[in-house]
Amino acid sequence: MLTTAAAFAKMVSIAGNDVNMRSGAGTKYRVLWELSNGFPLKVYRQSGHWLRVSDFEGTIGWVRRDMVNTSAHMIVKANKNSKKRINVRSGPGTKYRIVAKAYYGVVFKTLNKKNGWVHVQHEQGVTGWVKRSLLWGW
Repeated sequence: MLTTAAAFAKMVSIAGNDVNMRSGAGTKYRVLWELSNGFPLKVYRQSGHWLRVSDFEGTIGWVRRDMVNTSAHMIVKANKNSKKRINVRSGPGTKYRIVAKAYYGVVFKTLNKKNGWVHVQHEQGVTGWVKRSLLWGW
């Protein structure tokens, strides 16, 4: 069993819908957020069946270990409090055509990474490339 914070500094994704992030390691603690499938989280430590995690906005909480997996996902972190969307492109660079746009908080599955760009797929099937600096996750 890993015991240091550095050993636990890893990423996981939510496996299921309406998964509760709680204020403590147990069901008696209040729900901070309900998270959806694929939502990426950074893990800091484990306590029994619970993981201490943070999200892309820095919220710290706890989720059950059996409610996460190691399927890599990213979330749009750019343009908070804005109606401006990021571009999802057909290739890894600004010269490629725009195939879709995404708002702050949209979750994508990570397919590949290349030269500061991430090849992503949305749950509705759209795939494309997004500049890494606009995303949070793995």
